[in-house]
Amino acid sequence: MEAPPRVQKRLRAQRIYALDAKTIANEDRARSLALFASVVDGGSFSAASRTVGLTPSAVARAVDRIEARLGVRLLLRSTRALTLTAEGQAYLLAARRILADLDDAEQQIADQGAPRGRLRVSAALSHGRLCVVPLLGDFAHAYPHILTDVALTDTLVDVAAGQADVAIRFGPLADSGLTARKLGESRRVIVAAPDYLARAGTPQVPEDLHAHNCLNFNFRRAEPIWPFRRDGRDFSLSVEGNIVANNGETLGQLAAAGVGVTRVGRFSVVSEITDGRLVPLLEDYNPGDVEVIHAVFVGGSTTPARVRVFVDFLVERLGSPVG
Repeated sequence: MEAPPRVQKRLRAQRIYALDAKTIANEDRARSLALFASVVDGGSFSAASRTVGLTPSAVARAVDRIEARLGVRLLLRSTRALTLTAEGQAYLLAARRILADLDDAEQQIADQGAPRGRLRVSAALSHGRLCVVPLLGDFAHAYPHILTDVALTDTLVDVAAGQADVAIRFGPLADSGLTARKLGESRRVIVAAPDYLARAGTPQVPEDLHAHNCLNFNFRRAEPIWPFRRDGRDFSLSVEGNIVANNGETLGQLAAAGVGVTRVGRFSVVSEITDGRLVPLLEDYNPGDVEVIHAVFVGGSTTPARVRVFVDFLVERLGSPVG
């Protein structure tokens, strides 16, 4: 059974320290840095010796060799304590920074072989349920060491503040330091159920919608105005209805139940259109507007491998028009 990553890291450290003082002094400088840090952390050669598995005298000789190589005194020794000199303080700070960078580099390389850890994903309700969730089984099979933590919500989460590792966004993106990769586009469509149209009539031109119950989004930014195009000119029409909702899937369900007419992303009603429960309307006047879909995340050289492989997976599986 494979040991947990923290245990493996501790075992690697023990193997590094389980060398005699002469070998440590002659080996790469990272080992010297780790030994010096252990002396400072322990507060004495004796305490450090128990950590690194050497005798106190061997640890003291190793520090002597470091000081000899640098040509400066790093520690002031007394019978009661070890005191860092100014040079020792600078050396310690550099040692901690270098060791941390080394650990990060090793972790990134290890992640490339087998990405692991918790991956927090935020997606909109309809798109997440209909387009993202069905793919997660394949992702989990391909990357069994990644714990995918999915939150479906139409509330925008702050990726930069660490509320999610990856968020899927529709429409124009706000200026930020985040990295965005395009997943596809969603075309809008006006639909209604055949039984509703049998009762209320089928609109032939956009102005006919004034006599229909038009179901809309309730977002603050979503005004009850639908865009159209006639003879190459774009125009908008104000519509009214008695139900609003916060996602296209709900509006599509209401339309399929014969409640009224709605205008939503095609992806959210594609199955209802396919099986005839909803009928596209006024396609000759469709302006062809689309919403671009992006995956946004904190990019850069330190982006965890689990984030990179997940975004690559979404681009491969969703990287075409959604509807």
